[in-house]
Amino acid sequence: MPSPTTLAALRAFVAERDWDQFHSPENLAKSISIEASELLECFQWSPDFNQQRVEEELADVVTYCIHLANKIGVDLDEIVMRKLESTGKKYPVDLARGRMTKYTELVEDQE
Repeated sequence: MPSPTTLAALRAFVAERDWDQFHSPENLAKSISIEASELLECFQWSPDFNQQRVEEELADVVTYCIHLANKIGVDLDEIVMRKLESTGKKYPVDLARGRMTKYTELVEDQE
């Protein structure tokens, strides 16, 4: 997760520009989707990609995710770890390893 230094820099950047007034959860969620689309566009016609552009778009996605987590008062480490735990139950290693089968079909595919 982001370091305290990165979090402080992001908060300072927004505060200096008085942008927090625009950072409603709704606007931040929209921005995440928009930036994720721009990231996807980097791969639109080819698996080859421009590293610098991908990094810039990925940074935009992550930045908005951090802002949203901050705005709604959640700890990113906590929610990621909680999600890993629940996803791990859906995808046990012995059934899911090396497979991209949806969890609802894992048992059926083993036959």
